[in-house]
Amino acid sequence: MTVNDLEAMHRLSPVLNELPGEPVPYYLASGEGIRREIDGQLWTIIARGADTGGLFEAAFILGPRGTEVAFHSLPRQQRSYYVMEGSAQFWLPGQSRLLSAGDSVHVPEGTPVAYRMHSHMTKLLLFSAQSGALDILLGSGESTEKHIYPATDQASGGLILPGSAQRHDLARVSAQDVWDEDLPAGAEAYFMRSGGGEHRAWPDAINSYTARGRNTAGRYFAVNTLSAPQPYIVRHFHQQHTENFLCLSGRIWLWVNGEEVLLTQGDFLHAPAGTIHSFSIAAHNTQMLGLLTGDIFEPFFEATSIATGDKVYTEGLINPSIVMAGLQSAQDLDLVVVGGPPERVRAHGI
Repeated sequence: MTVNDLEAMHRLSPVLNELPGEPVPYYLASGEGIRREIDGQLWTIIARGADTGGLFEAAFILGPRGTEVAFHSLPRQQRSYYVMEGSAQFWLPGQSRLLSAGDSVHVPEGTPVAYRMHSHMTKLLLFSAQSGALDILLGSGESTEKHIYPATDQASGGLILPGSAQRHDLARVSAQDVWDEDLPAGAEAYFMRSGGGEHRAWPDAINSYTARGRNTAGRYFAVNTLSAPQPYIVRHFHQQHTENFLCLSGRIWLWVNGEEVLLTQGDFLHAPAGTIHSFSIAAHNTQMLGLLTGDIFEPFFEATSIATGDKVYTEGLINPSIVMAGLQSAQDLDLVVVGGPPERVRAHGI
């Protein structure tokens, strides 16, 4: 982005509860977005290529027990599916897992994947980079103003995929009882269990990579933050990458170009390059999923934390000066600090 573009982005208030149609800051409360019904599932689109400059797309998928998507692959999109609520069985070629809340599966371009909901009100998050996946997957979907899938049983033989999604006639093997915790060395399909990944400790928080740039061909990385209450961090922006915040549980305050928004479970905030922002954790054991495109900012977490095998934080584990020293050495990490932490101006007492 040019200097003028960055300065213009600094001044934009976040768009609230609607997709903006251009890559600017925006916030969506849980359930908001563009909704489509298809084969008994409700897809709530929270990011399109038009909203992200073509970098990525994202949608929540809500469905009852028995609805499914057949084996298919996409030609250019790297995808990650996170189980937010309920349970679902996923298949990769020759592999299958029964996944529950916090588990995920990561699918490179050209790799076949299938899934079936295993409990009612199962909710998945689909994150895909580059954009284009939603046009392929939802070409036959009908627009709806509803926020829940149809009450009548519509489970069928699987979503009929239009467009350039390639169907695959592959065997659906039985689910294997494997506890997948390790990230692979490269861009291959893999499952990841809740609590798995590579862990980095902050004071009163732990960051866990569930996907790194090496796993996504550099398109994005994903980090799950589990944290105790924390004050706002320094105000800053990024020149080359986009940051996305999804509250998995608890409460998160986001300060975005001078305005505060509160994220609770299922809320989403998109902060494109140039957005001045900060965040604060406002509840014990809050979980936040960060999805960042591309992967230039990934080394930030090494610079500001220490490696650990722990899966939860230990209160007061490391000296906060480690974080500050990392910030001071972050000149090559696409981080521009513009001021100290902002002050809370909304709901001071909670």
